[in-house]
Amino acid sequence: MPRIKNLNQATTTPTTSPSDTISPPSTFSDGGPLPKLLVFDLDYTLWPFWVDTHVSPPLKASSDGLTVSDAYRDSYGFYPDVASILDAAKAKGIPIAAASRTHTPDLARQMLRLLRLPRSPHADSSAPPPSPSTSAAPSDTTITTTNPATSPAPPKHPNPKSSSSGIPSPQALSAFAHLEIYPGSKMTHFARLHAATGIAYAEMLFFDDESRNREVEKLGVVMCLVRDGVTRIEVDRGVRSWRTRTGKGREGEGGEGEGKGAGKKKGSGRGG
Repeated sequence: MPRIKNLNQATTTPTTSPSDTISPPSTFSDGGPLPKLLVFDLDYTLWPFWVDTHVSPPLKASSDGLTVSDAYRDSYGFYPDVASILDAAKAKGIPIAAASRTHTPDLARQMLRLLRLPRSPHADSSAPPPSPSTSAAPSDTTITTTNPATSPAPPKHPNPKSSSSGIPSPQALSAFAHLEIYPGSKMTHFARLHAATGIAYAEMLFFDDESRNREVEKLGVVMCLVRDGVTRIEVDRGVRSWRTRTGKGREGEGGEGEGKGAGKKKGSGRGG
């Protein structure tokens, strides 16, 4: 794909902060109900770029795995709160899925393999990461899932990258139990997630930056439109909205409104 130059692209590459430096979403510990599946878009939700427009292979990870550079030596990374959010969800036992309609799914997966999540010194490093189930394209009819009880543990990285605390930083890919990364309507992405997990649509909370993807709410999914990348505040807003809209909220608790700045796109990318 021809590279589309982005004249407004930020000159500073964001990187995700170690989990212990950012407080987890407050809704994860307030005693209220939580969704059974958290689903995240990739472009302009977990990272501030369109992977099919701004990024040109080959890719190379930095020594700490917090950024990835492409053929033009431009660097890319996650939004600052991402590691904290994903680590907090894992600690609560909430599975995480990615739902992206990018036109370069292999490049998106490679980005998730190369980027790493700086681990909190207090994180439990003894539990093996989940093996993500994937769907290669909408035309596929077989959904591959992995049973952690019967599957062998994944091989250890020969030289695992470490955070400043000395604790190995896992691949971002390891945080995801399910990957739905391919072009097309996200109605298909969520139909496959439902089939793979057996989780009711109403028990899913979806974070995305594009209002066109609200179509999944026809299925019963609750979508939270993010303003400028996912943050712990956005997660709290999404959880409160999910509680209210599914009738699980406590009296006086409600959503905080949807993001109004979500149409801030740069360039003419096709992901989302």
